[in-house]
Amino acid sequence: MKTIGSYAIEITTQRPFEDAIARVTATLAEQGFGVLTEIDVQATFKKKLDLDVRPYRILGACNPGFASRAIAAEPHVGVLMPCNVVVWEEGTHRVITAMEPKVMVSVIDHPELAGVAVEASARIHAALANVG
Repeated sequence: MKTIGSYAIEITTQRPFEDAIARVTATLAEQGFGVLTEIDVQATFKKKLDLDVRPYRILGACNPGFASRAIAAEPHVGVLMPCNVVVWEEGTHRVITAMEPKVMVSVIDHPELAGVAVEASARIHAALANVG
C-alpha cells in the first residue's frame, strides 16, 4: 500500500477489473462501509463524449455510523462525503485508490471530526489491505 500525497491511499491487484470491483466492495462491507453510488466513467465518457477510455469506476463508500457522527459535529462535512474509492485498469493490473479520510480534518478544523477521521482511515486502510 502506498500513500498519494496526503489525500489518497493506493494498492494494485492482478484481479480482473470486475473482480477487483466486487472484492473491494466486499472488503469495504467487512469494515462497515456500503457503496452508495457507482459511477462508470468509461461508459459515461463513451455515451456523452464518444470517447473510448480504459475501465474507470468511482465507488462512493459510506459508513453510516461515521457519517452520522461527522454530520452531527459539522453539517458542512457532507461536501467531503462519501469516501470515494476508484478502480481503474493500468496495463496488466488494476489500481485501487481511496480518499484518505483524514483529509477532511485538514479541510475542516473540528475536534470531533478528528476522531471520526482516524477511525474511518483505519477501516479504509484495512479494507484495501484485504483486497489481495
